[in-house]
Amino acid sequence: METLGYLGQGFGVATTPLNLLTALCGTLIGTVVGLLPGLGPINGVALLIPIAFALGLPPETSLILLAAVYLGCEYGGRISSILLNIPGEASAVMTAMDGHPLARQGKGGIALSISAAGSFMGGLIATIGVTIFAPLLAKWAVAFGPAEYFVMMVFAITCLAGMAGNKPMKTAVASLIGLLLACVGIDSNSGVYRFTFGSLGLADGIQFVVLVLGLFSISEILVLLERTYYGQSALKTSGRMLFNVKEAMFVKWTVLRSGVVGFFMGILPGAGATMASAVAYMSEKRMASKDNRFGDGDLRGLAAPETANSAAACGSMVPMLTLGVPGSGTTAVMLGALTLYNITPGPLLFQTDPQLVWGLIASLFIANVMLVVMNIPLIRVFTKILAVPYWALVPGIAIVTAIGVYGVHATTFDLFLMIVIGVVGYILRKFDFPLSAVLLGFILGGIMEQNLRRALSISNGDLSILWSSPITWGGWALVVLMIVLPMYRGWRQRQVARPANP
Repeated sequence: METLGYLGQGFGVATTPLNLLTALCGTLIGTVVGLLPGLGPINGVALLIPIAFALGLPPETSLILLAAVYLGCEYGGRISSILLNIPGEASAVMTAMDGHPLARQGKGGIALSISAAGSFMGGLIATIGVTIFAPLLAKWAVAFGPAEYFVMMVFAITCLAGMAGNKPMKTAVASLIGLLLACVGIDSNSGVYRFTFGSLGLADGIQFVVLVLGLFSISEILVLLERTYYGQSALKTSGRMLFNVKEAMFVKWTVLRSGVVGFFMGILPGAGATMASAVAYMSEKRMASKDNRFGDGDLRGLAAPETANSAAACGSMVPMLTLGVPGSGTTAVMLGALTLYNITPGPLLFQTDPQLVWGLIASLFIANVMLVVMNIPLIRVFTKILAVPYWALVPGIAIVTAIGVYGVHATTFDLFLMIVIGVVGYILRKFDFPLSAVLLGFILGGIMEQNLRRALSISNGDLSILWSSPITWGGWALVVLMIVLPMYRGWRQRQVARPANP
C-alpha cells in the first residue's frame, strides 16, 4: 500500500501540464531519432541533455524528457527495420529478421502494429516490475557501505565484458579507457594534476557532455559521411494496418515471456536492450515447433525482440535509481545528466527525492501509452522521414552538437576537445570497440575511486575491508563468475568447432 501511495504522488508529478508536454515531445523526438538509421537512443538522449539544462528545466522534468526519448527510440527503431531492413539502432537488429520478410509479403501494416503493441506490453510489464522491485532493492541497498559500492562497480564493469558476446577483450579494453579518462583533472584529495599535460582546460577533468557528444555524435557524423546514402523509399504498408484477434492470441504468450525476460535482462548492468532482444528471440525460436517460420516472417519472431527491448529499456532504470549503476549505455548518459543537477543516484534517492523517482516511474506508464497511441496512426508520417538524405541530416546533428557543448561552459576548448574525442571514437568504432563501454567506464570510474578512498580511510588503509562483509563476498563471487563465464563459453565454442577425430 505504501508503494501505491508513492506511485500516486508520482502520477501527481508526471501529470502536470509541463511534464505531460515534455513527455509528449520526448516520445515524438525519440521515435524520429530511433527510426533514422545509425542514431539510436544514446545520441538522442545525449543531444537533449545540454538543451534541457540550458532551458532550466527542473530535474524531474529533464529526467522525464530523457526517459521518454529513450522509450521512443526503442519504438522508432522498428520502423526502419521492418520497412527498410535497416535497423535504426542495435536493439532493432533482431526485429528485422522477421519484420522485413512480413513487409515484403505485403503485411507491413500488421508487422508495425503488432510490434507497437508488443513494445507497449513490454514497457508495461517492465514498468510494473520497476514499481515493485525498485523500492525493495533500494531498501536492501541501504546496507551498502563504500566497500560494497566499490565491489558493485567492479561487478558492473566485469558484466560488460562477460556479456559482450564474441568480443569480451575489446569491451574490457574500452572500459579501461573510460576508467582512465575519469582520472583526468585535479585530484580532489591531494590537489595533484593528473593527465592534464599542462592544459588548464583539462584541470576540471573531461566534462560529461563533451565526452558523450564527442564519442557518439561526432563519431556518428564521421561514419555517416562515409556513406553515399541519399534517403531510401520504404516498402509501402499496404493491406490491413492493424492485427486481428487471431494474430494477437498467436503471440500472447510470446509477448508475456519476452516482457519478463527483457525486464530482468535490463536490470543486469551492461546487458541492455540489444542483448535482451537477442535472448528473447532465440528463446522463442527454441520453444517453437519444428514447422515454425522464424526468419521468413513469423509473428512470434517479430513480437519477441520488440517486447524484450522495450522491457529492457524500462528495466535498466532499476539499477540506475537504486544502486547508481547504469543498466545500459543510455542510462549511463542519464546518470551523467543527474550529476549536472548535483543529484546522486542510489538507495537514499528514494528517501531524499521521492518526487523525482516516483515521478519518473509514473511517467514511464504515461510515455508507453503516448507511444502506442502515437505510433499506430502516424506510421505513414514516420515512414516519410526515412527519405531524409544524409547531406541534410549530418549538418543538423553537427549544429545541435556544437550548440549543446558550447552552451554548458561557453569555451572553445570544449569544442576542440569534443572533436578530438569524436575522432578517437570513430577510430575505436572502426576497430569494433564498443563506445558504450567507454562511457560506462567513465561514469563508474569516478564513483569507484570515491568509494575506494572512503573505504580505505575507514579502515586506515587496510585492504581487507573490501572483502569483510557477506555482501562483498557475494559481489566478488559474481565478479569471478563474470570473468570465468566468457572463458568457459569460448572454450565450449572451440570444442564444438573442432572437427571430430576420424
